[in-house]
Amino acid sequence: VQLQAFGGGLVQAGDSLRPSCAASGRTFSNYAMGWFRQAPGKERESVAAIHRNGGSTVYSDSVKGRFTISRDNAKNTVYLQMNSMKPEDTAVYYCAASYNRLISSTARYYDYWGQGTQVTVSS
Repeated sequence: VQLQAFGGGLVQAGDSLRPSCAASGRTFSNYAMGWFRQAPGKERESVAAIHRNGGSTVYSDSVKGRFTISRDNAKNTVYLQMNSMKPEDTAVYYCAASYNRLISSTARYYDYWGQGTQVTVSS
């Protein structure tokens, strides 16, 4: 499956942003989807994940209550609604697809990765 992430940008603290990730090539609903991020000098971390059918989600503690992951299987797209953004949310955000897991926040279980979209939050 090919993944294309887009919708990042430069925002101010407190603002919102909603990057998207479009999938193609395989049956989208067969894949759990996740968002990860990597800031300069830091390791990649899980942000959020969503079940194949969209029925359950998981979030990292750092974004819980501020970010919402969702998917539209008819449009082969996963979204990450980011509200009340903070400078520490600045990172490259990657979407990923996992075939062997129903839902997971563990990067090694993901088989396909998008190219990343830059999100920068100014204070």
